[in-house]
Amino acid sequence: MTAKEPTITPGLVAEHGLTPDEYTRFKELVGREPTFTELGIVSAMWNEHCSYKSSRLHLRGLPTQAPWVIQGPGENAGIIDIGDGLACVFKMESHNHPSFIEPYQGATTGVGGILRDVFTMGARPVAALNSLRFGAPEHPRTRHLVAGVVAGVGGYGNSFGVPTVAGSVGFHTRYDGNILVNAMAVGIARADGIFYAAAAGVGNPIVYLGSKTGRDGIHGATMASAEFDENSGEKRPTVQVGDPFAEKLLLEACLELMQTGAVIAIQDMGAAGLTCSAVEMGAKGGLGVELDLDAVPCREEGMTAYEMMLSESQERMLMVLDPARQAEAEAIFRKWGLDFAVVGHTTDTQRFVVRHKGEVKADLPIRELGDEAPLYDRPWNEPVPQPVLDPATVAAPVSDLEALERLLGTPDLASKRWVWEQYDHLILGNTVQIPGGDAAIVRIGEGPKGLALTTDVTPRYCEADPVAGGRQAVAETWRNITAVGGKPLAITDNLNFGNPEKPDVMGQFVGCLRGISEACVALDFPIVSGNVSLYNETQGRSILPTPTIGGVGLVADVSVHATLAFKRPGEAILLVGETAGWLGQSVYLREIVGREEGAPPPVDLAVERRNGDFVRGLILDKHASAVHDLSDGGLLVAVAEMAIASGIGATLDAAPAGVPAHAFWFGEDQARYVVTVAQADVAAVTAAAQAAGVPLRRLGATADEAALQIAGEGSISLGRLHARHEAWLPDYMSKPE
Repeated sequence: MTAKEPTITPGLVAEHGLTPDEYTRFKELVGREPTFTELGIVSAMWNEHCSYKSSRLHLRGLPTQAPWVIQGPGENAGIIDIGDGLACVFKMESHNHPSFIEPYQGATTGVGGILRDVFTMGARPVAALNSLRFGAPEHPRTRHLVAGVVAGVGGYGNSFGVPTVAGSVGFHTRYDGNILVNAMAVGIARADGIFYAAAAGVGNPIVYLGSKTGRDGIHGATMASAEFDENSGEKRPTVQVGDPFAEKLLLEACLELMQTGAVIAIQDMGAAGLTCSAVEMGAKGGLGVELDLDAVPCREEGMTAYEMMLSESQERMLMVLDPARQAEAEAIFRKWGLDFAVVGHTTDTQRFVVRHKGEVKADLPIRELGDEAPLYDRPWNEPVPQPVLDPATVAAPVSDLEALERLLGTPDLASKRWVWEQYDHLILGNTVQIPGGDAAIVRIGEGPKGLALTTDVTPRYCEADPVAGGRQAVAETWRNITAVGGKPLAITDNLNFGNPEKPDVMGQFVGCLRGISEACVALDFPIVSGNVSLYNETQGRSILPTPTIGGVGLVADVSVHATLAFKRPGEAILLVGETAGWLGQSVYLREIVGREEGAPPPVDLAVERRNGDFVRGLILDKHASAVHDLSDGGLLVAVAEMAIASGIGATLDAAPAGVPAHAFWFGEDQARYVVTVAQADVAAVTAAAQAAGVPLRRLGATADEAALQIAGEGSISLGRLHARHEAWLPDYMSKPE
């Protein structure tokens, strides 16, 4: 006997995240009162996480095309051509709300979901990256969240067997109630062997693959589209549970099946599970879909149609199959110990029909579920410009060397070794550049080519000036790839913001997107995939605007690349780029002076490209022995990181006249790199810089003595700097709760 479904009331509609107007719109679309299952389906399809109803109006203008782009936004992942018949498949997504509620499972399923997005396209994952933001270290939950998230990221990636090669970790009180866990995956496919989600052919079987369906994750997508409050801990049942070993089996089975020619279309069951995957496959192919939920493999007794349609149980796929190859396909999945069940078929009706126990639980127009989703042009405020901070008005409270030592031990600048040593970054044997540098490098097969990979964003810049912050996030990602000798090709993004119904927050979103677009165009660095995560607020307090950028570049020969570590004493240390001593929104201003204010540094995209192309040329011509781009903390922090990484010291000239010394050493001017070259090459490099119109300054030289010395300011031992740099995070995490 079928259980009686609840009566749909205004309160029930509100619980499903639909406004009264949206519910009225849905009723008009179907021409009647919906069933309870249909209410669940539309709540999943029309929530912010799946429909992008507040953002897609602004996303339409993003630069997404280039000759090397095979697939831009709109599929499970973006794809670029990397030559030799190969393609790079990559995407980044958020799992913010689940990771705050249940940090270990939230992080594991974030990693698992993004890996599925990549291998659904026919690619074998070769690398994982992440970008993590936590609250203030002194907040009572921060240590617990760091421990759980890092363990979850490592637990899934390590067990699945993909190296986690790069990422970033930051702390700020604005993430106290809403952390960010952004996961990125990168895979390699044959350019002629890519699989898409659009269903084709009438009457073809729709097959459920992978793990069984349970009650975990129900309303996960809806939860991701709402603010947090004091009762958010009660949402723990909406967090999925991951099984990396099952996902590894799913990967191998899918890739084996894809070789047979049996796959017509394939879609990962991610947010909103069976609902979104089935609707998207049918709608993209211009077909209808009929599902028989009696055939869905379940791991719990008595699951209703509503529960099965909204479950976000992990490690599941949906596939449209060539009926002539069904037996062959089933044999492959049975061999790998995975469920294989025909749960429906394609139709020519353009309807989405769901049956369970002899009853029709849903009968909806399939294309309109997506096409008619609400689209809002939300009001937004132009952010108030921050005043430019004159460095001459900022007094230095301590000596530059003392400031350096203190900065290297702050939460944002301290070594994140404690984090990345919990990740297996060497599995598969192709990691050329491990975490801790500007960008990771992963060899493609036997080489010589490789991928340069990184994630980056500076949230404080984005809040102070969203347009400049958006530009800077893309530009720094481009610099990171350039600094290892890679040619930047494309990006994925994860746009993390607060409540879009607040005009100030929406203004941040619009401004950051404008800056991102400008930078992508100027740097020839298109966006091929991404994710929008809104409503990152708790009790009305928003996160810092955090449009995380994941970058992919190509290294022509991995034997010719740069790292940030000094290579030998006696080499010249050169500064590429102009230094005005920009202290507005700098880490120095915040951590040493105790102020968070001012406009962030301007980003001149033409200068970024000119300086970066020059540095990449030095690397490819083998003139540069070490390269490090300048970002948080400025010049002296960068030099110290290069010295610490190598154990080789440096003797630096005094800061030039005209710029306060502390502003010269710690200002965060953009488009800059520190480069070391052999003394014999200095004249040639200087002449090349002059010919290219690139500012170049000699800073000093690497030294035999394991110390950092500044003319007229004294010296400090590398051992002391190293100890300060490495100690903060392990000491913090070892404290009792």
